[in-house]
Amino acid sequence: MIKQARDTLKSLFSSAIRADLLALLLNNSDERFYVREIATLLRKNPSGVKRELDNLEKMGILISKKVANLKYFQAEKSSPLFSELKSLIAKSLGVHGALKASLKTSGAKIAFIHGPYAESEEAGTVDLLIVGPASVSIDGYRDIEEKFGKKIQVTIIDEQEFRQKRESGDADLEKLLSANKILLMGKL
Repeated sequence: MIKQARDTLKSLFSSAIRADLLALLLNNSDERFYVREIATLLRKNPSGVKRELDNLEKMGILISKKVANLKYFQAEKSSPLFSELKSLIAKSLGVHGALKASLKTSGAKIAFIHGPYAESEEAGTVDLLIVGPASVSIDGYRDIEEKFGKKIQVTIIDEQEFRQKRESGDADLEKLLSANKILLMGKL
């Protein structure tokens, strides 16, 4: 069902790059990004990213600001389409898609959902494990909780601690890794 919603969103926006750009920029609306940074985050060709950014700016959905030799892009919060597009994208991506979009800029190395939600999307709680620096922050996860009516419980483990537990065969971690999960970023 999530794949079908994502395909609908991508066809609605005429290109996969545009849909991915909107998901990134609208879910991280307080941040500015330059073209190569966006291309790297989305794993897309910079020329295609630049073309779609320019198109979205012409539509008034994004704004840009030139700083030195870099042109930064950001969601235009005062656009009449901003809240509707953000809501549409969130609904199309689902809880885990919205979390994945928020995590792209967090500094997390690995992130996955485990527990009851990984078994059934009907569960009321989403258990999220993040591996990365202690300073990792997920912008907007409170908005995601409100939008989807789910409680998000976040556990952050330092990368070195995760690696040590994995190498030592920590029983709790092994049980967690062998259970059903939804991988949001990184590799296990």
